[in-house]
Amino acid sequence: MSQTRIGIVGVGVMGSAIAGRFLQTGHSVTVRDRDAEKTAPLAARGASVADSAEALMEASDVVILSLNTAEIVDAVVFGADGLAAHAREGVLLIDMSSTDPKATAAMAQRLRAETGMGWVDAPLSGGAPAATEGRLTLMMGGEAEEVERARHVLSAVAANMTHMGPSGAGQTTKLINQVLCACNFMAVAEATRLALDAGVDAERIPAALAGGRADSRILQEFMGKMARFDLTPTGRIDNMLKDLEATQRFSMGLRTPMPLTNLIADLHRMMVAAGIGHEDSAAYMKLFDFGKAP
Repeated sequence: MSQTRIGIVGVGVMGSAIAGRFLQTGHSVTVRDRDAEKTAPLAARGASVADSAEALMEASDVVILSLNTAEIVDAVVFGADGLAAHAREGVLLIDMSSTDPKATAAMAQRLRAETGMGWVDAPLSGGAPAATEGRLTLMMGGEAEEVERARHVLSAVAANMTHMGPSGAGQTTKLINQVLCACNFMAVAEATRLALDAGVDAERIPAALAGGRADSRILQEFMGKMARFDLTPTGRIDNMLKDLEATQRFSMGLRTPMPLTNLIADLHRMMVAAGIGHEDSAAYMKLFDFGKAP
């Protein structure tokens, strides 16, 4: 595994954490980002910086994408002078972005047809801290042989990897993950507000409920954070809205009713409209306090 050369496009919060973990585990890493400042810290740690898609492809056996939308993924792969224009036989593309399942399936089919390159969608759960510690959860879509190859590489950053089906199945599972997380975040914020208003020590509630049916990772990690109004970045509200809106579009195509998800999405739109979309999920508390800390 240490001989696999890893290329990474997009080194924001998640991409840089993934790249850092690969560097830590002895891989050769080449990075590329439209914001050159984001690549500098990784270069200082030993990563190479590619100044073009061609240079990245030449330096890589596996190319990982960590981008924000399907439109950006499409532009990076199939745009003018994109990755597909410099495809090499045997290079595997792993898309760890969270994007639209149908768009993912179409792009994977197109890449195989035009270049012969494989495509695995492997969106993640766990955030940057989990990537740094090598314990991400990945939901994977693609052909079995390509998924197994991706699993071998991604074992450096992930502890739980599941092949969910053909291309796009990983992205569908990620949307389901985001529905569960967004609803849980909102429930924990609402319960935290109730505890504070009732004079109960909200920071003691996670321990009190540990192991019971109300327990969850989000309860354990975020109720105390919300009670303290700690907005240390872990995940942005506007990124969650992006995924909820993708879920709404996808579910409408399937004619799947999702009343709770639609309500939660509207609450996220309210927060983005109020100017807190860039803030951490703990800022859900502002819904109850009109921007004032408890």
